Amino acid sequence: MEQKTLSNWLKFILVGVGICGLVVYGGFIPMYGKEVALMNPEYAYCYIPWLLFLWGTGIPCCVGLILGWKIADNIGKDRSFSQENARLFQWISILAALDTAFFFLMNIIYLFCGMNHPGIVLYAMFIVFAGVAVTIVAAVLSCLVRKAAGLQTQSDLTI
Repeated sequence: MEQKTLSNWLKFILVGVGICGLVVYGGFIPMYGKEVALMNPEYAYCYIPWLLFLWGTGIPCCVGLILGWKIADNIGKDRSFSQENARLFQWISILAALDTAFFFLMNIIYLFCGMNHPGIVLYAMFIVFAGVAVTIVAAVLSCLVRKAAGLQTQSDLTI
């Protein structure tokens, strides 16, 4: 597969993930929250704090998509193994770690404030696990791309 084709596929996937994120964060979460508030009026006061919390978790995801777009752009320009891509993967790793930590801590804080249920915290652990997985994968990719960029630089100097 050519670099340009691979870049276009990656951009297509990033746009798809972005659209899914807009649907979830802009439609599903507010709609589901309103339903929960209507069905359980005793928890209606939790709607706005939870909505703001969940929207806050979406910000690093959007930044990560922008960084992914830059990586796909570099791949299309035949700069797959560059220090810039390694740095971008490192930033994605940092964002994923911060977002995961924020998600975990806020779930625990809401639990102690009486705005969360222990069952929800258990379900949230799956999301925390996914966030940790993204963090590790991005960190490993950063390391591998950095090493490959170094090897490519050495190879270019010997020719």
